Parts: sequence; structure tokens; C-alpha cells
Amino acid sequence: MGQMFSHICPFSMFRSRYPVLLLSLVTVAGGQTTRQTPSGDSALSAQRAIRLAKTGHCEEAVPALRMASRHMADKASMRTVGFAGVRCAMLLNQTEAAVDFLRLLNHEFPKDPEVLSLSVHTYSDLSTRAAQQLATTAPNSAEAHKLNAEALEEQGKWDAAEKEYKFVLQQNPHQSGIHFLLGRLLLSKPDPGPTAGEDAKKEFQEELEIDPTNAGAEYVLGEMAREESQWPDAIKHFSRATELDAGFGDAFLGLGTALVSAKRFSEAIPPLETAVKLEPRNPGAHYSLATALTRAGRKEDAEKEFAIHRQMTQKGEARQDQQAPEPQTPN
Repeated sequence: MGQMFSHICPFSMFRSRYPVLLLSLVTVAGGQTTRQTPSGDSALSAQRAIRLAKTGHCEEAVPALRMASRHMADKASMRTVGFAGVRCAMLLNQTEAAVDFLRLLNHEFPKDPEVLSLSVHTYSDLSTRAAQQLATTAPNSAEAHKLNAEALEEQGKWDAAEKEYKFVLQQNPHQSGIHFLLGRLLLSKPDPGPTAGEDAKKEFQEELEIDPTNAGAEYVLGEMAREESQWPDAIKHFSRATELDAGFGDAFLGLGTALVSAKRFSEAIPPLETAVKLEPRNPGAHYSLATALTRAGRKEDAEKEFAIHRQMTQKGEARQDQQAPEPQTPN
């Protein structure tokens, strides 16, 4: 199973520029010793920590870099300390330290392309390492087979992934989450059979018997009912999904569009307003809310939402995967 996880080397490129650190020494007369300013102490500490990292002394460098990062005032030095810290921590397999340095970098330099690239590669490497550890320490566990099935799905190996999910259920028929993933797989196949829809629906229903709090299963059942114009069932499932997950924007949007299609216009406005708040960049949410407002007789409010929808579309900000299906508006 370990062959399923390819190794990623995230540290192929590191460029560091070290500013010249000028240390001012203040000599005090009258028998007092020479002292360094606090900023000078920090700069010297950072310089030493960076030098340790640069020369391969990572075991000594990591604690020194962590200490230096807490007292850095100079942004350029802080950035260099962060990069050196991530590199050394990953070489030593010190996950917590690596994540701490990444958090520092992303907090201080949130739009820095090199910081973002470093984050992508580091988290990818951490994911790969965790997967390899799981495959080594618990190769027959449900989580190992689930992870393998997800990897097979990404490769388009649908039948092999389905076997992995079913193997988990054979070992534990009440394992939560697996029926949902199996139902999702059945709907995702590029060439589903004639019974795929019903088979998937059965999987989602079985998931809810095991875990009644699975908002995703309720949502997909709502979508399936909506596609078949079964508005009462769609409304029931979407409503349940919103009750289970108050931040599930798509569920609120699904509920609103189903209510519009069922001619329950006034009832559709609150969930659609919530959908707009949760997903303000989703043009489909604005369009659906505008439709409900129009049908409820609130023309002025509706025009505001239509205007937002038009503006987003004209600017090209809409994304294909954010587009919600337009409700079936009755005449």
C-alpha cells in the first residue's frame, strides 16, 4: 500500500539574503561593563541561529531560531529565520516546529509568493509522511483502506476504489462515513450504470442510519430530489442539512431554490439571504435571491440583487463550480 503515496521533496529551492547586522556597542565609564542594546542582542541571536542552520547544524539551530523569532523586529531577518526554521525542522522531522514557523511566515507575509509556495510544498510533504506512516503502522486499518480508496478515486480507478470502500464495510458495517463516500463515488463515475442513482441514494440513506448528523448525505439526497422535481423531499433534506451545519452555504441555497420552485417565495427569502451571506461571491445565490424577492413583490430589493449578479458576471468573477442551478420559476 505504501506505493500509493509518492514522495515529494519540498525543499529544492531556498534563497536567503542576510542583511548586514551592525552591532552598536555602548561603553559606559566608571567601571561598568560594555552592554549591547536589546535590538542588538536579538540581531546577534538571529545571526547565530541562521548561521547554524546554513552550516547544517539543525539540531542546535531549531531552538535558537524559535527563540530568535519571538524577538525579531526586522522583517527581512524574520523572513530569513522563518525559512531556515522550516527547512531545519523538516529535515529533523519536527512537525510541530515546522508548522509554527509556517504560521509565523504566513502571518507576517500573507501574500509573499515564496512563502505561499513553501507552505504548499511543506504541507504536501507532511501529508505524504503521515500517509506513509499510516500505511506502515496500520496497513489493515479502516483509515488506511479509506485513504487508499480516495487515492484511487483521484486516479480515476473507480472500481478499485469501490472495492476498497466495500472492504472497510465488510470489516465494520457500521463504520461512519464510508457509505457516504461510496455513494459519492457512484455518482462521480464517468460512465455510471442505469441503477447508479438508486444505488447511490441507498448508500446515503444507509449513511444516515449510521450517522444521522451527516449533513453532506442530507444535502446530496436533497439535490437528487431537486433534480427529479420532488420539491417536498428536496425541502426536507435541505432543511435538515442546514440544521446540522449552520455554515453550509450550498444547503441554504438548495433549500431556497427548492422553495422558489415550490412557489413558496416568502419562505425562500431567509435561507437565500443566509446563502448570500455565507457565499457572497456566488452569483447563483444572488440570482436565486433576486428571483425570490421578485416573486414576493419586493421589486426594489430584487433589482439590487440582480445588479450584483450582472456586475459579477460582467467582471468575470463567477466560477463554474460556484454556479447554482437556477430554480424552476413557475409562470
